[in-house]
Amino acid sequence: MNKRFIGVLTFAFLVAAGASLVLYRVLINRPQNAKAAPATVQIVLANRDLQLGSVLKEDDVRLADWPGAVPLGATTKTQDLVGRGVTTVIYAKEPIIESRLAPKGAGGGLAAMIPPGMRAVALRVNEVVGVAGFVVPGMHVDILISGNTPGANTSVGTLTRTLLQNIEVLSAGQDFKKDAEGKPVLVQVVNVLVTPEQAEQVSLASMQTSIQLVLRNPLDREVAKTPGTALSHLFLGGKFAMPQARRDESSQVTQRSRPVQHAAAPASPVALPPPPKKEAPFVMEIISGARKEEKKFENAGSGEGK
Repeated sequence: MNKRFIGVLTFAFLVAAGASLVLYRVLINRPQNAKAAPATVQIVLANRDLQLGSVLKEDDVRLADWPGAVPLGATTKTQDLVGRGVTTVIYAKEPIIESRLAPKGAGGGLAAMIPPGMRAVALRVNEVVGVAGFVVPGMHVDILISGNTPGANTSVGTLTRTLLQNIEVLSAGQDFKKDAEGKPVLVQVVNVLVTPEQAEQVSLASMQTSIQLVLRNPLDREVAKTPGTALSHLFLGGKFAMPQARRDESSQVTQRSRPVQHAAAPASPVALPPPPKKEAPFVMEIISGARKEEKKFENAGSGEGK
């Protein structure tokens, strides 16, 4: 191989290596350009932890930068939030979402936690009725009633049935904050969330019967179908049916056993029997000389002469 060609090739390689080394050092020592800052928007955040039922004040909220787009339901004006009640716990530096606040003018406290169309009913409880204090805000309960059915057979004794199921507890005493630990709290009154129709039932039951609350798992939404029970059933056993159901059933049986009475049809005119046919009278003809005479005799024996 030509030595001159090898020398030129070696020289070119050394020049290229040197140039590459210089370029590498230049790029390493070159100051990096600052990364482009992501787009931010200003939204209203919580200054501190906001508890359930509290009313927002000016120092509870602040405008702060938020990366990205505005979260759904967030606002950019603090004036829209001041004076509104908190219906769900909001933590510090968390965006304040519209769905976690009470409507404008609703205020705070327990009333702000009642959804539209629902009612809060107070029930007087004791340690037994309140399930040893474990009926706390956020729990779900069934409401049982015990008493005597008006007009029913008293031989069955006291009756017990489930009036309402899966009812949410709004407050226990003066505490309406949900406790994640579920600590027992002995109180005298609990408020439950019901519909207007259920509120009427609970109000009447609390005055006329004895009420017992039954604690249930909040995730268990199934409505159990129970026939109820009576004092006599506890001792005698057997299949039990509520007296009201038996009365309705016997009433239906009685109605089915009775003959159907139709409305009386208008009386048709009575046809009179035809008058008896009058038989022809018996005629006797008497001839005496030139004289001729006829006599008629009726069937009854009376005669008529002519």
